[in-house]
Amino acid sequence: MAEKRANPWTTLSGAEKYDNPWINVTEYQVINPGGGRGIYGKVHFKNIAIGVVALDAEGYTWLVGQFRYTLEEFHWEIPEGGAPAGEDPLVAAQRELREETGLIARKWSLLVKVHTSNSVTDEGGFIFLAEELETGPRALEESEADLQVRRLPLKEAVDMVMRSEITDSMSMVGLLALARTKGLA
Repeated sequence: MAEKRANPWTTLSGAEKYDNPWINVTEYQVINPGGGRGIYGKVHFKNIAIGVVALDAEGYTWLVGQFRYTLEEFHWEIPEGGAPAGEDPLVAAQRELREETGLIARKWSLLVKVHTSNSVTDEGGFIFLAEELETGPRALEESEADLQVRRLPLKEAVDMVMRSEITDSMSMVGLLALARTKGLA
């Protein structure tokens, strides 16, 4: 839980600079905690970030790999997506896991809550643990046509984080949090 404190920033004005179905960008004129005037840009995400660490009875997890347009690189990550405003984050997590991996879990628990990049965005997220897994068909979105799925031991996925082979923040937090609860870290 975040510590409650008085806001030392003063907002003088704000102006929307960009808006699409997923994000809104606003530029604020501010007085910072030191008394200086400046600007602050805020990216508001319209969805809640959702991540899923799937873990089977043998200690294996699933990663999905895809080319990330913003980075111009291929990345391995946990299954992720978004929950539109008003949607239960657990329902979104169940959908994302099924769409991207074909897995259906009978047991779900909240692993951790996160803020993905709190210096420039208000995006918050939930990372769930999915257990007691069954396989089924995937239902990829058009933008995920190149998505690859990889099953590997949880320890190997954690090692990938530690070698900077997994750099996605939701994936890193989820895998390391699970490893900590399982005594691997």
